[in-house]
Amino acid sequence: MKQFSTFILKEFHHIFRDKRTILILLGMPIIQIILFGFAITTEINNISIAVFDPAKDVATRRIAEQLNSSQYFDITAFLNSPAEIGDIFKDGKTDLVVVFGERFNENLMHTGKAQIQLIADATDPNSATTITNYATAIIASYQQELMAQMKIPFIITPEIKMLYNPQMKGAYNFVPGVLGMILMLICAMMTSIAIVREKEMGTMEILLVSPMKPIFIILSKAVPYFIISAVNLATVLLLSVYVLKVPVAGNLLWLIAVSLLFIFVSLSLGLLISTLTNTQMAAMLVSGMMFMLPVILLSGMIYPIENMPEILQWISNIIPAKWFIISVKNLMIKGAGVGSVLKEILILLLMAAVILTLSLKNFKNRLE
Repeated sequence: MKQFSTFILKEFHHIFRDKRTILILLGMPIIQIILFGFAITTEINNISIAVFDPAKDVATRRIAEQLNSSQYFDITAFLNSPAEIGDIFKDGKTDLVVVFGERFNENLMHTGKAQIQLIADATDPNSATTITNYATAIIASYQQELMAQMKIPFIITPEIKMLYNPQMKGAYNFVPGVLGMILMLICAMMTSIAIVREKEMGTMEILLVSPMKPIFIILSKAVPYFIISAVNLATVLLLSVYVLKVPVAGNLLWLIAVSLLFIFVSLSLGLLISTLTNTQMAAMLVSGMMFMLPVILLSGMIYPIENMPEILQWISNIIPAKWFIISVKNLMIKGAGVGSVLKEILILLLMAAVILTLSLKNFKNRLE
């Protein structure tokens, strides 16, 4: 029994000696419970909405106030013309536009009927349905309030319009997210493992003494995965268009250009991981912790980012997949021009420069 206890203590010693193992064993459950507890929610809060109100009467102001005072909506813009509706959606500044008719209160008082148009961004059909249901319930609440005061039956009918995805196909939402996840995992995880494999087998030093410069040797390990990822990009786009019937509404060349930029960012992340790890297992664990969960939970792929606590929303800004998914939705689904994704492109370019610089600097310092 004493020998058995000795072996147990020895194993504990090995575990506690490796700080990375301790971090994974004790830190991973904490990270997972926080991410799953706060990121996964079916509730939708703090949704940005815009209002087009040509009437500007007592009824429209009251409805707008009730929408804005609810926990679900924040009015971020008042539009001056219907022409602004398409632009504000393509710029990603709103998820719902509430459109009142002219002489709204006058029609309601004289005929007992009025209409409100609810225009939702249906690139995420589940969120769009939930948002319009919330807005419809608030409008119905105002209708009941008015009937109780006036003792007259009023009918306010919301007319719902689902923009970009009138058929409410789920593929419109998950295609950009799945594309981002596939490219991220293939580029980052496989690149880091391929380079670490050379170090683990002791052949990296042999490669580095060849006439070719070390930087070109490292990049040569990444180029095949760039080509494979480009093939995967073409495959996913073809399947999306011809099998899932998700159209490319915008410029195909810009969509490909942004995707190739994202592939380059992911390859840079793989290079960075390869400089921080010495074994393939460690590279896989780091890739899984850094990419799999954050891409699924914090990139907006499945769960709306605006529903999350502010700290998680801040963390989501450093996840490249978030900016790529926004770009794909704008270019592919909404048919927006490249001007609507300039911010995302610049952020991805900055990420690529920073990550590549860090990975190359760390690699050189570690070899010297």
